[in-house]
Amino acid sequence: MQILEYLSPAAINHFIKEALEEDIRDGDHSSLAAVPAHATSEAQLIVKDDGIIAGLEMAKHIFAYYDNSLNLHFFKKDGEIVKKGDIGFSVEGSARSILSCERLVLNCLQRMSGIASYTHDLKARVAGTKAQLLDTRKTTPNFRLAEKWAVTIGGGKNHRYGLFDMIMLKDNHIDFAGGIKKAILSTQEYLREKNKNLRIEIETRNLEEVKEVLATGGIDVIMLDNMGINDMTEAVNLVNGRYDTEASGGITEDTISAVAHCGVDYISVGALTHSARSLDISLKAV
Repeated sequence: MQILEYLSPAAINHFIKEALEEDIRDGDHSSLAAVPAHATSEAQLIVKDDGIIAGLEMAKHIFAYYDNSLNLHFFKKDGEIVKKGDIGFSVEGSARSILSCERLVLNCLQRMSGIASYTHDLKARVAGTKAQLLDTRKTTPNFRLAEKWAVTIGGGKNHRYGLFDMIMLKDNHIDFAGGIKKAILSTQEYLREKNKNLRIEIETRNLEEVKEVLATGGIDVIMLDNMGINDMTEAVNLVNGRYDTEASGGITEDTISAVAHCGVDYISVGALTHSARSLDISLKAV
């Protein structure tokens, strides 16, 4: 099971704190104005699309952070297949608290469920191959924690979380450094000087660059960026298991199966987080 180090209680609470501050600030004046302070109510999470549900644990954290007297009863678990009309959970307690949390809970669930559903679909398209599906850093600012969490719920794997936990030498790094060999050697020296143990991935754009990486060595992953199927297959054969290979660039549901059958170890798809359609989910009073 993938260990999600970024999902610490402190990190989740920080996300919730910032999101509630963005929405509520000095008060949920609609609820404060219309709903009596002592009023209690019950609401149900209603699924209005077919897909994979994700964000139920996040909802639990949000309600508990805002008002730990609210009572939740879950009928589904993150990662389960849901159909239109299913009930995800019920929440009971302060009507004002339920209303104040409603939008943040729904924003997370709708977005995370859409990402998990799309990830689940793409993963099914590479079944029978060794390729593992990865996300990217193409995430919504300040929402990366939830989006990457959703990818794992859908059956994908997280690539690096940010710029700090892995070295990835992309085309601009290579060009600015003066070439592949210089970029790799400089990176190796930097890691030695800083006494850091980070994996190194380097992007290649053609077979000549793959050969140059192989001649230099000292990396962990070779990215095959925007290569055609024939070149990608040849690149995998050239690498011959010496390093992990990752296919990247413009991969869609129509092409991902062919890419996987090239023999790559990983396929990274930015669309998992930047183009997934949110599921339609609502929270309704009972």
